[in-house]
Order: sequence, then C-alpha cells, then structure tokens
Amino acid sequence: MLPSRLLADTVQLAPAQHVLFLNSAANPFGMLAVQHLSTGIITLAEDNIAALHTAVKEARSGALATESIASIDNVRHIAFHEYTLREPAATMDVAIMDLLYQPNKAWMMHGLQLAAYALKAGGRLYVVGAKERGILTMAKRMQALFGNVETLTISKGHRVVSSHASHPQQNEQQSLTLEDMLSNEAIFAQGKLDGGTSLLLEVLGMPLAVQPADEALDIGCGAGYLGMHIARLATQGRVTMVDVSLLTVAMAQRTINAAGLTNIRVLPSDGAQAVLEQRFDLVVTNPPFHHGGIQTTALAERFIREAAQVLRPRGRFYLVANRFLKYEPALHSSFNIVEEVGGNTRFKVLRAILPKVHP
Repeated sequence: MLPSRLLADTVQLAPAQHVLFLNSAANPFGMLAVQHLSTGIITLAEDNIAALHTAVKEARSGALATESIASIDNVRHIAFHEYTLREPAATMDVAIMDLLYQPNKAWMMHGLQLAAYALKAGGRLYVVGAKERGILTMAKRMQALFGNVETLTISKGHRVVSSHASHPQQNEQQSLTLEDMLSNEAIFAQGKLDGGTSLLLEVLGMPLAVQPADEALDIGCGAGYLGMHIARLATQGRVTMVDVSLLTVAMAQRTINAAGLTNIRVLPSDGAQAVLEQRFDLVVTNPPFHHGGIQTTALAERFIREAAQVLRPRGRFYLVANRFLKYEPALHSSFNIVEEVGGNTRFKVLRAILPKVHP
C-alpha cells in the first residue's frame, strides 16, 4: 500500500517515543510502528471500530511473531472526537494522519487541531495523502497552524508533508468538540435526509411494514432516522441501532435522548457483530458503498449475510441502495424471497424474507 510505504520511508521513530495515529489505524504503517517502539506507546485516536479491531489484532499477531509483550501492551485507544476532552496536552512526540480515512474536510481540520493540542514542543506531525484527497490544501493549513511545513516525499500523486510544533498548543478551544462536529453540515447535513433514507422511510411507513411488537435492528444507523422512525411505530417493541463510527453512535444517542424515546438503544458495532447472538423481527439498512476511497459492494453484502443470520424465520429485511448497485444476487443467496417494494430513478428498496438456513 503506497501511503504506508511512503510513511515507512519518511517517518523516523525512536524506541521510547509516544506516537499518535489520527483516525488512521487502518494504515498498515501502524504495525511497523509497533515493532519500532520497544518502550514507547502508540495511541490510536480512532473513530472507526472496525479499523481499530484490525489494528489491535495485527499488533497482537506481531507480538506473537516477535515474542514481544511490548507489542501488545504499548497500544491504547481513545475515541477520535474525545481526545482533547480526556487526554492531557503536549504528551506526544509524533502524530500521523492518512487523509484516505478522513470522511471530509471537517475531520481533517479536527485532526490538525488535535495534533497541535497533543504534540510536545519539537514534536512532529506527518500527513500522507493524494492530491485529489486534499493534501495540498492540508499543507497550507499546516503552515498556517504550525508556522512551518515541508514536503518529504512525492510518489504517484501521493506525498508526505510534515510540520513541527515549536511550542505546545494547549488552548483546547482550538480543537473541534463533539458539539462542533455534530453541528457540521458536511457530516450530518443539518437534519436533511438523503434520497435513499427518505425512500426507505416511505416504505417503512406503509401498512404492516413495521409491527407494533417488532424487535428491530438498524445496521449502519448513521444519524438514526430509520431506527427512530421504527421505534415510534413499534411502540411495544424495541429497536437496536448499530454503527461502526463512535462519533455517529454518540450523535445518535444524543438525538434519541432529545426525542425522549425509551424503546431504542444504539451500540458501536462493525456491521451486526455486536448483536449476532440476538434475534430480530425486522432489520433495515442503508449501507455504504465506498470504503477507503474505493467503490465496493462488500460491506452491504456482509450486512445482508448478517441480517439473514440474526432474523427470525419469518423476519423481514429492508435494504435501500442506488439503483445501479447489484445487491440482488447476494440477497438471493441468503433469502428465499427477494422483491423490490419501492423505488425511483435513483434508488430502490429491496425486501427479503425467509432467510435461508446454512449449515
């Protein structure tokens, strides 16, 4: 992977350093960093729990391969959006951010401000990214924030840029708080629904789509509109919402509390992994189809398999997707009946029932 190779060629680590990964646990360079830090500490300021679990698993595998207890014990985690609320300033020697894993500009700016808060005087921030992901703009922002920036390497449209902290930036107001991020239009669209979610809400509002006593699951809940809609209809039931993003979970919980809904809970989960032992009458999802900047159907196909696993025999599964995405084969592999129950020129809602029993 090019970004990790570029970091390996440019980032110099000493054995006792404290290294902070800024929502970039998915970059394989983290495994190399673990091997270099015999007495140092790696802190993963990470939002995505799937990336976090993979990084920790790789660290443990590396520890077994090298017979190094330090490789297990020197990796710690804190939620990306909570770092300045829970951690002291000016404790890190190195901070690293890969732009590929930042959802948008607000997250990138949060990462920069977090680095300025966390780095010791003389500490160094390294940012890797492609031109189309905004690395040139990031370099300008690093210059403005730190007063210095340099390009360390360029390869195939990617580059590593670096700044050093001349003095600790201990003003916590520089960092985006959870409230700042929740109010950011680019992340949560200020309460506006995307077209796919709106269409699925219409379908779920049809007679018999949601039963009063339904036990329901929303996989990849986002802001929580689907789950809360179901909770209002399933007054005698209960809704579980799950999402891989810790910030999204916090935001959804805040919205639930504000709405006064008591028959709903929200959990951090990689897909439905946190609830695989439970069973539901209804499962819904508006799955992502990009991962690491690449279009993919793999996430939705996994959601489909997990939905079939957690549904009761006569349970119902609703999925909304862009019309060009071909999820029907995966649905037919896991369910006996699949049909389109809503749609327009851009989106379609597919309903699947009678999950197949696999040995």
